[in-house]
Amino acid sequence: MTPTRSSKSSFETVEPLGKRVLIRKDEDKKTTKGGIQLPGNIEIPTITGRVVAVSAQIERDADYPVAQYDKVLFNPKNAVPVDFEGDNRLYVVPIEDVVAVFRRPRAADDETEAGR
Repeated sequence: MTPTRSSKSSFETVEPLGKRVLIRKDEDKKTTKGGIQLPGNIEIPTITGRVVAVSAQIERDADYPVAQYDKVLFNPKNAVPVDFEGDNRLYVVPIEDVVAVFRRPRAADDETEAGR
């Protein structure tokens, strides 16, 4: 007897393949810091988000210093939207479209600066 497959498959993770990363897009900002309301259809050429997963190929490549949980700036033009368990802010993004990684100074650097 062959096992039957349930029509409702439950997946645990989304793993990007090739030179791609999985990013959860930050919430759209509707108001600027100065209090100006932005229209809903404003076109923004780049978007920020957090890296949820990195493909094995990117993890092994020192040319791409992107890791899980990094905050990044990416171009959404080639991003593929992923609706995973109701989370509609996930995108599979080619690494070439990740244009910046936001970094904080390391604590050791802060201590060295404070001691001078």
